Amino acid sequence: MGVRGRKSSASLEVATVGELLTVARPDAPYDLTDEQTEEWWAVVNRLPADWFPRETHAMLAQYCRHVIEARRIAQLIDRMQSDKDGFEIKDYDRLLKMQEREGRAITSLATKMRISQQATTRAEQAKKPSPFKKPWEA
Repeated sequence: MGVRGRKSSASLEVATVGELLTVARPDAPYDLTDEQTEEWWAVVNRLPADWFPRETHAMLAQYCRHVIEARRIAQLIDRMQSDKDGFEIKDYDRLLKMQEREGRAITSLATKMRISQQATTRAEQAKKPSPFKKPWEA
């Protein structure tokens, strides 16, 4: 026969073995390169295991692709800046535009997946009152 009456709040707070679920971190898609896979794991391991549900995996994969492409473009810009003889302003301008485009894509995806500082900072934390009085408050 079972125990009579309502369950106590203490017994409700204790989880049984059957109630505990382990959430596995999402595995990187097979179509990512080695560099992109490293970026995937760097992001996934930094956040809680259940942060990326299945429907966000494509967005995270695209984020990793953009990060690696931004690195490559930055390397090309550095190489061009160090090569004074073959410096072409048109090519340099094109690389800077590519870099800006990648940066906007990274920022947009990071914000949508809530992995950027903007997405994770609460409004109360962002607006800290100044310790100094304003001149008209004196």
